[in-house]
Amino acid sequence: MNIRQAQPGDEAAIHRLICELALYEKAPDEVINTADQLRTDLFADNVCGAFVVENDEQKIVGFALFYLSYSTWKGRCLYLEDFYIQPEFHRGGIGSELFLRVVETAREWGVKRMDWQVLDWNEPAIAFYRKHGAILDGEWINGRFFF
Repeated sequence: MNIRQAQPGDEAAIHRLICELALYEKAPDEVINTADQLRTDLFADNVCGAFVVENDEQKIVGFALFYLSYSTWKGRCLYLEDFYIQPEFHRGGIGSELFLRVVETAREWGVKRMDWQVLDWNEPAIAFYRKHGAILDGEWINGRFFF
């Protein structure tokens, strides 16, 4: 298994994994993003960044997508938008390596906080984050508009 920065040409595989994640999260019809838009956002406009996980056959089997956010209290933050590895590759520590690569990026960017969300029913993900010492805050309610 290999973790590397996403590069042009990876957008279709990342999009496929995003759709798999949406299916797992019981929201497959919510994905309206496209591979073409991902390509623009990742590699032309630099709206976000991503790492991908390749298996031994160099097939992309996981990804982490993140971007710079801002807190009026803390300053620069990194927001981990999605983190997904296909279930058959969950063993062997590659998830921890990928997550720690994002944490390392947050430190390199000099951010004061790293944020993400996890569904309250996703016990395997909750256990994963707790294993890494994350604070899972149940106090805040998410607000959202769709346009």
